[in-house]
Amino acid sequence: MPSSPRGWRARLRVPAGVLGAVLLGALLWEGYKAVGDPDGTMLFGVRLLPRADDAAMPHVAEILGRFADPELTGGEPVGLVVLRAAAFTLRSVAVGFAVAVLVGAALAVLMQRFRVAERGLLPYVILSQTVPLIALAPVIAGWGGRLSIGSRPWEPWMSVATIASYLAFFPIAVGLLRGLQSPAPIAEELMRSYAAGWWRTLVKLRLPAARPYLFPALRLAAAAAVVGAVVGEISTGTRGGIGRLVIEYSREATTDPAKVYTALLGAALLGLAVAGAVGLAELLLTPGRRVSTR
Repeated sequence: MPSSPRGWRARLRVPAGVLGAVLLGALLWEGYKAVGDPDGTMLFGVRLLPRADDAAMPHVAEILGRFADPELTGGEPVGLVVLRAAAFTLRSVAVGFAVAVLVGAALAVLMQRFRVAERGLLPYVILSQTVPLIALAPVIAGWGGRLSIGSRPWEPWMSVATIASYLAFFPIAVGLLRGLQSPAPIAEELMRSYAAGWWRTLVKLRLPAARPYLFPALRLAAAAAVVGAVVGEISTGTRGGIGRLVIEYSREATTDPAKVYTALLGAALLGLAVAGAVGLAELLLTPGRRVSTR
């Protein structure tokens, strides 16, 4: 833990920055709504800026107030429904993120250990991220329908977790590989002079040196896992999650536009919560160090 007021101030900058960004976004939203064209800004027949009417851009207070209103007449509040859907999606995000960490770390260590593996695997790792998720999700869901884990059948949320891990492993593999390759040659020579083998060099030199690269990569991976899970739920039609809720609420966009934004805010807050959990892990694992904001 930080031992001085300056240390605490350094660690409080990140949540303060997030809060400031949220407030700035709300001000920009209301500012554009106040001065923007209700029909949108058009140029040569192409809409460059969105419509600023109440049907397309409800007031921020109206969106926030919709969380307390019942989803249906006499039903549960929208906020509770969104929270339950976010918790459902969080399971897929957590499993997908854990798988992505294992796969990404294994690939990074393998590519650092063997140069031929780096030359052979890295192009395919990069190429994997060019496949559109909207096309990949139905394929994964179809494969999952034919699989089982022992006596347990493959469930739809597992396909969503697979999609989340597919999108999240890339920043971990690339970021950790860069960190493992970051020690200076003189440090590697020093380890060799002590007759340290590859494993001891990895544990004592390369992994500590990779820490500044790893945690920013983990934050990117956490956000990517949320995006993958939401897109996966939308593409595969998995019910119960925040992605499906976005689709269901979008059907009421013309009559209840504020309701649509509650699901979108729920997805955004889920991403912030997962990224915040990674930041908390960094605080706990790097006592006395300043949190990286990259």
